[in-house]
Amino acid sequence: MTAFSALEQVWSLAGCDATALGDIRLVGEDPGLPSVYRVGALATATIAAQALAAAECHRWRTGRRQRVEVQQRRALAVFRSERYLRIDEGAAPELRDPLMGFYETRDGRWIQLHTNFPHHRRGIVDVLGCADDHAAVSAAIRGWDGAVLDQALADAGLCAALIRSPEQWAALPQAAALAALPLFEIERIGAGGLGREGDAPPMPIGRTAHGSGAMATRPLEGVRVLDLSRIIAGPVAGRTLAQHGADVLLVNGPHLPNIAPLVIDNGRGKRSALLDLRREDERATLHALAGEADVFLQAYRPGALDARGFSPEALASARPGIVYVSICAYGHIGPWAQRRGFDSLVQSASGIAWTERHAAGTTAPKHLPCQALDHATGYLAAFGAMVALRRRAVEGGSWHVRVSLAQTGRWLQSLGTIADGWRAPDVRLDDVRDLVQTTDTPFGKVSAAAPAETMSETPPRFERPPVPLGTDSAGWIV
Repeated sequence: MTAFSALEQVWSLAGCDATALGDIRLVGEDPGLPSVYRVGALATATIAAQALAAAECHRWRTGRRQRVEVQQRRALAVFRSERYLRIDEGAAPELRDPLMGFYETRDGRWIQLHTNFPHHRRGIVDVLGCADDHAAVSAAIRGWDGAVLDQALADAGLCAALIRSPEQWAALPQAAALAALPLFEIERIGAGGLGREGDAPPMPIGRTAHGSGAMATRPLEGVRVLDLSRIIAGPVAGRTLAQHGADVLLVNGPHLPNIAPLVIDNGRGKRSALLDLRREDERATLHALAGEADVFLQAYRPGALDARGFSPEALASARPGIVYVSICAYGHIGPWAQRRGFDSLVQSASGIAWTERHAAGTTAPKHLPCQALDHATGYLAAFGAMVALRRRAVEGGSWHVRVSLAQTGRWLQSLGTIADGWRAPDVRLDDVRDLVQTTDTPFGKVSAAAPAETMSETPPRFERPPVPLGTDSAGWIV
């Protein structure tokens, strides 16, 4: 499948005007990276979808159309942005914990451990009952059958995935649950029992400066976004909204672990505040912020924020017209809905790592050459948010956008494979230096992949450098 065909699928599923597809040009073909999967089509299509949605938001506000272009080479550079990140021309801090990786089990299967957060690493070592080093973990895992260990770690709330073939994954109830879902959902919220017609009147996509009535110069100018996410998918969504002019306030918990290079790469364009949602006064602060927000973006497990008073329905009742965006790992329904997961784990569980291994003839499983599910899901989340903002402007209402890594992975698998795609050459930093921009930041001179899309009227840009977590106060600029 081509990137344009994939874009058409996304555009049609969202119910967008097909005539807008005439405003975009896509350049490049797979394989752009060593993979049997059509990672280039995935990257190009998802970036194109959100870019075209931004163009449509701007057209709705100003009446002006524009030309959009996405080159696959640029799209793939952005999909590997954390890999190409440099600080003061030196390597960024290490992304991965040394224990993260594939391990062979007693019954000849493989399991992947995800140990990038210290408490996840400690928990896995405790379950295994071994010393905290690679050799001891490897030896301990060889004493377990794969499926038993996979379930034990999941029951303990830890992060791991048994390597499954696509057929083994398809036989699981979670795969059946996902098969009943579309790639993404954009649904109107019936807030507080008020019904479809009463929850909010139509309202503009964004505020103009000081209520002056001046024409917007950027697609999301005056749009306020609360970004409650960490790692890649959610932060990419917030970063994408920022590059089109939204005021994005990242809200992190002071007690939550983070990964330094991802804070830097995905913090571009955002302000950053700390709020501890375990405290009543700081929950009240977040409620007040949400009461003046347009988009509430969160990447906690399904239902995790409900007990704190931040469910879609609660926020839509308190702030009619909110666009609530939910991102999770394995989907919001099914027996795995509460299972912790990351991009690489979803690849392992769903047959992607198995397929890459067998195509390349390697001994151990093999992941995609980038965090493709994370990045694509982030762009789909931003796309959904912009589509919902446009619907709010026309129809009114509060809206809920749902995406998940597993739904994105299922879509990638549906795009088909390239038999010898794994033989494509890798792309090093030196090969994409012309696609990197350098910015002075509190961290030093940060070099990172520039936005991939070209837009004739509103070129995407970051107006703010990334900042350390908690740099800003928890409030809106105007």
